[in-house]
Amino acid sequence: MAPSPTGTLHLGTARTALFNWLFAKKEGGSFLLRIEDTDIERSKDEYIKNIYEGLQWLGINWDENPIIQSERVKEHKQIIKTLLAKGLAYRCYASEEELDEMRKSQKRNGLAPRYDNRHRNLSTEQESEFIKSGREAVIRFKISDEKLITWNDLIRGKMTWRGKDLGGDMVIARRAPADSIGDPLYNLVVVADDSAMQISHVIRGEDHLANTAKQILLYEALDLNIPVFAHTPLILNSEGKKLSKRDGVTSITEFQKMGYTSEALANYMTLLGWSVPAGINERFKISEISKIFSLSKVNKASAKFDWEKLNWLNSQVIHEMSAENLLKNLNPMFQENGWNIPSQEWGTLLIDLIGPSMVLINDGITQAKPFFEEPELSNDGEKQLEKKEVKVILKFVLEKLESLDAALFSKEEAINVINQASKNCEVKKGLVMKTLRAALFGTLNGPDLIQSWVLLSRFSKDRARISRFI
Repeated sequence: MAPSPTGTLHLGTARTALFNWLFAKKEGGSFLLRIEDTDIERSKDEYIKNIYEGLQWLGINWDENPIIQSERVKEHKQIIKTLLAKGLAYRCYASEEELDEMRKSQKRNGLAPRYDNRHRNLSTEQESEFIKSGREAVIRFKISDEKLITWNDLIRGKMTWRGKDLGGDMVIARRAPADSIGDPLYNLVVVADDSAMQISHVIRGEDHLANTAKQILLYEALDLNIPVFAHTPLILNSEGKKLSKRDGVTSITEFQKMGYTSEALANYMTLLGWSVPAGINERFKISEISKIFSLSKVNKASAKFDWEKLNWLNSQVIHEMSAENLLKNLNPMFQENGWNIPSQEWGTLLIDLIGPSMVLINDGITQAKPFFEEPELSNDGEKQLEKKEVKVILKFVLEKLESLDAALFSKEEAINVINQASKNCEVKKGLVMKTLRAALFGTLNGPDLIQSWVLLSRFSKDRARISRFI
């Protein structure tokens, strides 16, 4: 797996990493990580750290120390020297202005943009003139228009590309003085490092198909073993377009902050482009699926991101968690909000109450808030508390509570108080319960009233809230 540290870990990159990891585990191989940081201007240490943390959070661990590509520049440049010596590469002195004019001319004439190989066969005299004039040069690898490139893709089957479709001779080193070699570029570097790392299989997105064709030419030119390739489908948004930052949440860190669990996200990413074999439930752990994962079940067609499916999976993971474990996840978030649970038992009871309705971990914050902070009245709550019977009901309830120990307040006592209020105030029990819910929680909607009231009472908050409306 070879992420570029030019941004945070993207969902698509993480999905690719997961497919590589699953394949390696299934085949008894090693999952290797390489940081492709040759884009010096955009690569940052913070992004490398984010990649490491994101993969580990998802449960994707690598088997050897990561290879840092920028630490191998010397080896990359040596390979470029070899290609130059073999006459398979050359220096191109075309300026950016000249190349831009070339592209404009191609556009005017309805031609596809490509380098016209204008400096492939410079004479010694021509090259000397460029050097004397102070021109810098990129280094290009020669690509024959007549060359046929084929490989058997483990997902897409037989693939065939023609040299003429690859955009002309390929730049393998950035612009630099003519007596030196500039920064080596992606296609050259990955070939060199794949060989050095003894990579047997490369699994990556279908947007790399053209790169694969170019890289095979480099493998052949350098007499290197060619890995087996597999190209995964793209991930699309709801509109059928490639998922991008413009769609909002795309990075693993963002999913984590929203309250998605690592287990659910890894589960869902596996389903993005992979067909579950017959008899296998869509809800699974990646450690389980690694035993049966096969690239033959990866679809050629693009995968559309489905928020509803992800939310369903996340809710399943949350609902399977014990109250104790869910509380461990939520308690640090409670504390960040300045909320402290009165006891572990109380916290567990709260989770038992709100857990079944949670979809995201962060839902626990929203649903727990009324137990820690006095809520504002909603419209329906306000209307309920404006009814003429309300003050009588609440006054009776408060009097009954004063004779009870808040710390020991039970469900049975709560039910008994409601029944007595209904009888004494000559109103229906439903009116009493709606009134209590509005007074205690500011709304007519919420989890079980009796359990909620008990928790609030044990937190010594019910009496003060009722008193506001008497």
